[in-house]
Amino acid sequence: MTLHMTDGKLQSLRRRLIRDKQEIERKIRDNSHFGLENSYREETGELSSNDNHPADAGTEMFERGKDIALLENEAFRLDRIDAALRRMETGEYGRCAACGRFIPDERLEAMPTAIFCVDHEPRQQEKEGRPVEEDFLHPPFGRTSMDDQPDQNGFDGEDAWQIVESWGSSNSPAMAEGNNIDDYDSMAIESDENDGFVEPLESFLSTDITGHDVSIVRNRAYKRYLADQEGDPLLEPDELADDWR
Repeated sequence: MTLHMTDGKLQSLRRRLIRDKQEIERKIRDNSHFGLENSYREETGELSSNDNHPADAGTEMFERGKDIALLENEAFRLDRIDAALRRMETGEYGRCAACGRFIPDERLEAMPTAIFCVDHEPRQQEKEGRPVEEDFLHPPFGRTSMDDQPDQNGFDGEDAWQIVESWGSSNSPAMAEGNNIDDYDSMAIESDENDGFVEPLESFLSTDITGHDVSIVRNRAYKRYLADQEGDPLLEPDELADDWR
């Protein structure tokens, strides 16, 4: 028997633990393990889960997940009660399992299942450090982002995300990171970046396989190149230079 606790106090706590255990077991039994004994089909009232009501199926899936969480919580409480009753049988009840000192009566009265004193209660310890996933994902795309490497100009993780993002995301122009964005096409990361070429002239200058027969493709990049006065239109006949106007 615990030395610092009277036999009457110990028996009172034992009866309380047994009563709490019986109440938890009755609650689990009466509500069919929080409804988990019922099939999904019975819960939804549908012949098949592949129906035309995905919202209803989502609600039932949420409720089923909540029921599982409630059942796990009650199972945890039962484990704590059983552990406390076993410690009463062995005479260890009332002593901290970590330091061996007596647990104050006030704590046992508030929490009869206490195994540790306040100083050594594991659930009171703050978690140290951060999840390892944060190190892997920082910066975005982790090891596949090569922007910090001065000689990198190949396809990397950021380029992969730009391709995916170009097909749309859940954001809107109002939620975009940049300022003064008024259309969806300008929301993507570096949306004004050249696609498929580095310098503008690379998109409209072309040669044959031998490197000869240089030709010009008068596309939008070509017209913008001349409009920005980056090129010299006199390098070609005037009548051709005027075609883009």
